[in-house]
Amino acid sequence: MGKIRVSRVGEQLKKEISNIIQNELKDPRIGFLTVTDVEVSGDLQIAKVYVSVLGSQDQKAESLNALRKATGFIRSEVGRRIRLRLTPELIFELDTSLEYSSKIQQVLRDINSERKE
Repeated sequence: MGKIRVSRVGEQLKKEISNIIQNELKDPRIGFLTVTDVEVSGDLQIAKVYVSVLGSQDQKAESLNALRKATGFIRSEVGRRIRLRLTPELIFELDTSLEYSSKIQQVLRDINSERKE
């Protein structure tokens, strides 16, 4: 399949999953989270959904577990909203790239302040 179609399906999945999590899920264990990226396999069978969660490590783990419990519901809603032959299997992963980038920025600021002194 063309890479363009795979990327379009990924973007549409990202949009719909974000909408479902914000408006449809009523689980109090899910904290403030953002869907940062969706990677879809070439055959559109598997979609890895990367989410970023604000809070402590316990809150992140709890939110991720709640999302994994709601995977069936989210997948069925995606299947109703997006017309595909097969609805991809959703795998939720924690995205730590935002934390990593803020850590790198802090290190760079520290180095820059040391140079000025």
